[in-house]
Amino acid sequence: MDSDTFIFCLEAVPDIETDTVTEVVKNLEQLAFEQGITSIYKTCDTIEGLEESLNTLLYDDHNFTNYEIIYLVMQGEGNNICLNEYYYSLEEIAELFEGKMKGKILHFANAKVLDLSQEEAQYFLDITGARAVSGYGAKFNTLTSSNLDKAFFSLFEELDDVVEIVEELYQKHYALCKLLDFRLYY
Repeated sequence: MDSDTFIFCLEAVPDIETDTVTEVVKNLEQLAFEQGITSIYKTCDTIEGLEESLNTLLYDDHNFTNYEIIYLVMQGEGNNICLNEYYYSLEEIAELFEGKMKGKILHFANAKVLDLSQEEAQYFLDITGARAVSGYGAKFNTLTSSNLDKAFFSLFEELDDVVEIVEELYQKHYALCKLLDFRLYY
């Protein structure tokens, strides 16, 4: 990743009015400090907040084409996300951002298990235009994916092909990839 490539992180929180420095913020700051990977961090507590944040990024940020990774830290299971105790399927999310994620990689932290059928994954990719969706099949309340997320993001500095990136991630962090069940849909 060069200096004008970014990670856009959107974290679901109970209330956006409450300022809290989360583990995600600390890890993004560490990535910036140690590896020069720039990120934008926002929070949301509703589906409207998620849509507004991504639309602001799409239409108001002139560097949007440089954002390679959309990093989503939110609760949920399988094929849905949970915002403020409401569940939204990834199909609904895909329709909100129809054609707007061209070439992007959407990466879910393990706060949410990502379990898509081949058809669900293909639908999401086709509708949004995203290059890939990644995340984890296992969730541990005591173990976050943050260290593996950082390793995944840092590999984008060296490699362009997302399959090669995942292969390299497995080579370097096999035990953690298997434990958290890292998944890539492309």
